[in-house]
Amino acid sequence: MKRLLFTCALICSFFGAKAQDFNTYFTDATLRLDYILSGNADQQFIALDQMSLSDKWWGRRTNLDQVPLRGNGEIRVLEKQSDKVLYRNAFSTLFQEWLTIPEAKSINKSFEATFLVPQPRESADIEVVLYNIKGEVTTRFRHSYSPDDKLIRIIHNNRTVPHKYLHRGGSSEECIDVAIIAEGYRIDEMHRFLDDAQTACDAILSYEPFASYADSFNFIAVMSPSTDSDVSIPQDNLWRDTAVSSNFMTFYTERYLTTNALHQTHDLLAGIPYEHLIILANTDTYGGGGIYNFYTLTTTHHPAFRPVVVHEFGHSFGGLGDEYFYDDPAATGYAEDMYSLDYEPWEQNITSLVDFDSKWKDMLPEGTPIPTEPTDERAKNYTIGVYEGGGYLTHGIFRPAVTCRMRDNVATQFCPVCQAAIERVILHQAPKR
Repeated sequence: MKRLLFTCALICSFFGAKAQDFNTYFTDATLRLDYILSGNADQQFIALDQMSLSDKWWGRRTNLDQVPLRGNGEIRVLEKQSDKVLYRNAFSTLFQEWLTIPEAKSINKSFEATFLVPQPRESADIEVVLYNIKGEVTTRFRHSYSPDDKLIRIIHNNRTVPHKYLHRGGSSEECIDVAIIAEGYRIDEMHRFLDDAQTACDAILSYEPFASYADSFNFIAVMSPSTDSDVSIPQDNLWRDTAVSSNFMTFYTERYLTTNALHQTHDLLAGIPYEHLIILANTDTYGGGGIYNFYTLTTTHHPAFRPVVVHEFGHSFGGLGDEYFYDDPAATGYAEDMYSLDYEPWEQNITSLVDFDSKWKDMLPEGTPIPTEPTDERAKNYTIGVYEGGGYLTHGIFRPAVTCRMRDNVATQFCPVCQAAIERVILHQAPKR
């Protein structure tokens, strides 16, 4: 029997609500929604680029109107007449991360975003809502969906990219489908990609709570070929033609590897079961990134590949925050209002103590001081406490353990609080497992 790591604060927020019936409101098909997010730190805009329809719905069929985490935004399917929420999912985006850096105060930029929802049986409204770091709505966009809309693109599955199951816990209806996408691998390098994808899969499933819930996951290697080997490295004046057009130097940070070609990326996945994305970059240059319910992107031929892909999947799947911090706050590149700690971060493994009751307070061993000194006799690696330093900040943000996979590459496990947070997401998406 799987051990449950949940605390009351983590569990009660979504198991008490009445479940929606999937078949009443939705068909077994996926409505893909492509958007352009644009603007600057003061004003943001959302525009619909295209709607597409494909056979089969690979996402969750329970907890349809609930989310386990707030994230930095939501996609919602609403009943036309009543505004009843039929489906919702939380996310974060590269655009919203860009809004926190100084550049966003002086220039407008646009970013792609793609979200998947089950196809409504009847006409419905779709709403996209973006939040700032305090959870306040910054912009929202609402548009209609009609099953009779002739401009909805039909995605045919007869041109599916070659793919292979690396781990199969069960059917897609029961399990969480994770697509691992080849980036910067030529056709003649696909054997190398399959080895790397298996390494990533095995690394993730070696950590708790993923290990205990291995039968709740399917991992699928997607052999998307690139014209060039390796990926674009602007700091070395190297631009390459690759499957998802990723590049280092995101936000002018050398090791930050991302892609803004989200629509292109999702095109590669037509006909393949997927809910979560891991993009593996064929390079030995260190770097990567992970964005909640958006994607993980990491390099495969750096010595730290295994711990980094697990760390980044902690971001993109589990919605976990970084627990490391910098002595020089300017090193983060984030805007000054990141330091006005009058709000509680939505990530479950960091806290400003503004609303610590919603975090891991009820998991603390009796008598644990708040804050907890790292030199305290209780502070032994993964022992739960309230240690200052986390979320890139030396002061004002607190983490639950001295050592954790979300802080150190040398960590051999997620701390108990991170494990509980990940388990919460797993059970929200695959509760029958």
